[in-house]
This record gives sequence, C-alpha cells and structure tokens, in this order.
Amino acid sequence: MAAFAMTAAATYQGVGFFTPLYHIASSVISGDAMMQSMESAMEGNNFVFIVGPAIVGALVHMMVGAGYGIVFAAIAKVAALRGAVLTVAGAVYGFVVFAASAWLLLPLTASILGGGDPIRDMATMVGYPTFIAEHILFGVVLALVLLPLAARRAHR
Repeated sequence: MAAFAMTAAATYQGVGFFTPLYHIASSVISGDAMMQSMESAMEGNNFVFIVGPAIVGALVHMMVGAGYGIVFAAIAKVAALRGAVLTVAGAVYGFVVFAASAWLLLPLTASILGGGDPIRDMATMVGYPTFIAEHILFGVVLALVLLPLAARRAHR
C-alpha cells in the first residue's frame, strides 16, 4: 500500500515521493514536511526526504495497518476463510477500511489530535480512486499473507 501511494504521489499526482509519509505524520506533528515535499515536487524535486517526519509517518501508518490487520485476521479465522474466498474477503475488507477511514476515523482523528483539514480530508486530497485502490491493495495483500496460515488450519 505504501509503495503504491508513494509511487502515485511521485508520478501522476506530482506531489513528491515521500509526501504520503509526511501526510500521515501530520496527524500527530506539524504538516511542514508535507508542504515542503509538495512545494519541492512542484519545482521538479520529487525526492525530499526529512527523516523525523518520515519515521513518524511510517510508524503511525504501520501501527494503524497492524490494528486493521489483526481485526481482519480474527474475522478470517472465526469465519474459516481460505483460498480465493479469503482473497476476495481481503479486497472487500480493504474497501471497508477505506470507507471507515475516509468518513469516520480520519475526521475523528483530525478533531482529537488537531490534524486539521489535511487529515480530515485525506481521501479528497489523495483522490478517491487512488485512496480506494490503496486500501483494496492493503486488504488483498493482507489476505495473501494469511493464506498459508489458513491453509495450515484447514489441513489440521
């Protein structure tokens, strides 16, 4: 998901390769790195790397992703999902995560942590098609990671 988001940001979005990390980080720290990355991209430099905000963004995103992953793994285990059904369920779950994030959790996070419009309106800023694709990709990859575990459970 992160690789897709960063590639999209550096290519057709034109906002800078590391901007997604800084965007996520702006939920808990200043959005200065995000703005600097976007402004540099407009000037032709797609690769502005600022260590602190990049680490914060990566950690926040991985923690949120891990939480969503744990929820999906529990659902998949209880429902005994495996094979193609697990993969399709992962894609659907990714879309559910998109919807929950875009319309509930990001606005709530912006209100609680003070991230403002960049967090509240993240889906709009990123673009709904890209934001949806990122989350469906997350769900599919999550399901693919769980496939071997599901197959082992089925053979017991």
